[in-house]
Amino acid sequence: MTTHAKSMVQDNFLTVTKLRDKLPITLKPLADIAYNYWWCWTNDRVSLFRNIDPEAWDRWQHNPVAMLAFAHPVRLSQLANDPDYIKRVKSVAEQLKRYMEETDTWAAKEAPQISRANPVAYFCAEFGIHESLPIYSGGLGVLAGDHLKSASDLGVPLVAVGLLYRQGYFVQRLSRIGWQEDHYEDNIFEQMPMELMTDASGKPVTVELEIRNRKVKIQVWRVMVGRVALYLLDTDRPDNDQIDRWLTGHLYGGNQDTRIAQEVVLGIGGVRALKALGIEPAVYHMNEGHAAFCTLEAARSEMVKTGKSFYDVEATVRAKSVFTTHTPVPAGHDVFSGDTIESYFSHYWPELKLSEEQFMALGARRLGDPWEPFSMTVLALRMSRTANGVSELHGEVSRKMWHILYPEREVEQVPIGYITNGVHARTWTAPLMGDLYAQYLGEDWSSRVADPEMWAKVDDIPDEEIWWRHQLLKERLIAHTRSQVKQARQQRGEDSYWVNSAEKLLDPNVLTIGFARRFSTYKRGYLLLHDLDRALKILANPDRPVQIIFSGKAHPADEQGKRVLQRLFEWSRKHPDLQNRLVIVENYNMHTGRKLVQGVDVWLNTPRRPLEASGTSGQKVCFNGGINCSVLDGWWCEGYEEGVNGWAIGEDAHTSDQERQDKIDAQSLYRLLEEEIVPLYYDRDANGIPHGWVKRMKGSIKTNAPRFNTDRMIAEYVAKVYQPGLTTNLQAVRASVMV
Repeated sequence: MTTHAKSMVQDNFLTVTKLRDKLPITLKPLADIAYNYWWCWTNDRVSLFRNIDPEAWDRWQHNPVAMLAFAHPVRLSQLANDPDYIKRVKSVAEQLKRYMEETDTWAAKEAPQISRANPVAYFCAEFGIHESLPIYSGGLGVLAGDHLKSASDLGVPLVAVGLLYRQGYFVQRLSRIGWQEDHYEDNIFEQMPMELMTDASGKPVTVELEIRNRKVKIQVWRVMVGRVALYLLDTDRPDNDQIDRWLTGHLYGGNQDTRIAQEVVLGIGGVRALKALGIEPAVYHMNEGHAAFCTLEAARSEMVKTGKSFYDVEATVRAKSVFTTHTPVPAGHDVFSGDTIESYFSHYWPELKLSEEQFMALGARRLGDPWEPFSMTVLALRMSRTANGVSELHGEVSRKMWHILYPEREVEQVPIGYITNGVHARTWTAPLMGDLYAQYLGEDWSSRVADPEMWAKVDDIPDEEIWWRHQLLKERLIAHTRSQVKQARQQRGEDSYWVNSAEKLLDPNVLTIGFARRFSTYKRGYLLLHDLDRALKILANPDRPVQIIFSGKAHPADEQGKRVLQRLFEWSRKHPDLQNRLVIVENYNMHTGRKLVQGVDVWLNTPRRPLEASGTSGQKVCFNGGINCSVLDGWWCEGYEEGVNGWAIGEDAHTSDQERQDKIDAQSLYRLLEEEIVPLYYDRDANGIPHGWVKRMKGSIKTNAPRFNTDRMIAEYVAKVYQPGLTTNLQAVRASVMV
């Protein structure tokens, strides 16, 4: 950011107090609401801010702080004198106050041993809280965000630690030939729903690290996610070297040096930041190996406090450390060469009173091998008392993968369990569906999402009622898609034919498939078009057509992933029968994600087995009546019930012959579409209701919603990980969430 831009930002540096002072007296509570992301999962959530100025809401990328700060005074004055709007503001403000002050939470009753004085500290490299805080890239971050939201709802004493990226992940644009172009835009932290942590004198709270013989200062920002404080570490300070200011510049950007430096900031800097804030965690939860260095800093701190050696405090640190792995292939785990580790830690291992060999051994799979790289996952496993994968199958895969660390044990006895991921229902369920659940399942449905008996009442919902709501959500998705595609075509400078034709894309009466995830080759975004002729017969069938919406980014360094995306783009242009049936929505984010999971008929998931650790997008679909069609991998192995709630692609088998596997799975997908999915969707009664399809929708909801949610997931983490052996009533989570 330029000095001029920086000065302009400083002139508009906001805090909750400054924002409150800008607002008319009857609207002042909006400031407190805007600065706590609780608003994004409450009943009156988005509309409270959008109604101020819909165009400004979109222009400010759904950031309520910036929108309020720059709202036209006349409009604010109008709302400040609108009795109905004042009542809404007062009602939401009172809900927030009750929520924040509630003491009779699930955790208070079921896990009182976890205290707010010594909370769980949850470390992750990315957090997907909301699109207005773009410090996430995909599934890992969104899962982390949902983890915080349910921890807040259940009252689990938890704080979170992450990095605050000046430019976050990249902004995706497709060129005229469909090639992904990566752009970066500054996040203006000073105008976002976060506050810089300061000391008693008003100066920023900072901690210091040494990185490659340079002193680096880190400042700390706080984002409130309901009752949970998310602390984000930022090196973009004028007293840092220019290269160090960019350490927190990009998420998953740069080279190996940038990656290890970021992980030093997250792990070591994160522990120091918590200490500077007066927070002494009872548990360090590493969500993926990026944060594993936190165990070393916890050990160093314990050594300073007790005067003991590293090996004397190792057991103490291990007893406080837990680890969740999300990566089912060795190549996906961060490893660093000995030279890289030496350049970043030669000053640090003496502080642990370790030799270079002893330090390297902490991250070595094979002890004694001088060429063995340093693995962050190995460090996390060695320094944790418990480790888990994120689905039952992923737990099995992880035990096999890391058996080398436990040669004296059978594979089945490797100490890596599993807790299957879930999603935060109150974030991902469309309000239109939530209203339906309130009518038929009970007004308190959103506080009982883990209750299968409640979800069984879905059968009582009239078919026509659930169907028309689903159709409205699909129409909203199609309108959003047309708008996004038209805007993208205008930005590319395409001719008027292509720009105007965006308004004709898709048809709300056509079976609509959604495919949205990172464009990596193993996720096989191309599988539906593996046999193009057969795919065309399905998609362009004049009597029973099918349409598909793609969205997702390829990693900037993933040339093959970019080619998959380009191939889809080319097919959508060169084949007349696909021009209105195959659509790509650029720059996938949480906003587009909500539209997709709430509006599609079928969610398509086609990874190569067993490379999908869990996946959560398909779980979001279930809460909205969507139906999954997926390879039996990740969570779907546990969720799929034949003939009840969706479809399974291919065989539950593993093969190293990728071409053969692609052919088998593609043929299976075509057969499912031709013989089961398409006929079921278009089988209507005289009123146009597809009763067989709606039955499958209800099956998707009632079998998956009570299991694959983060309320259940958090309850399991408390009972199995945070407080192992604690007699916790997991079922009590059904009726203990106050929202």
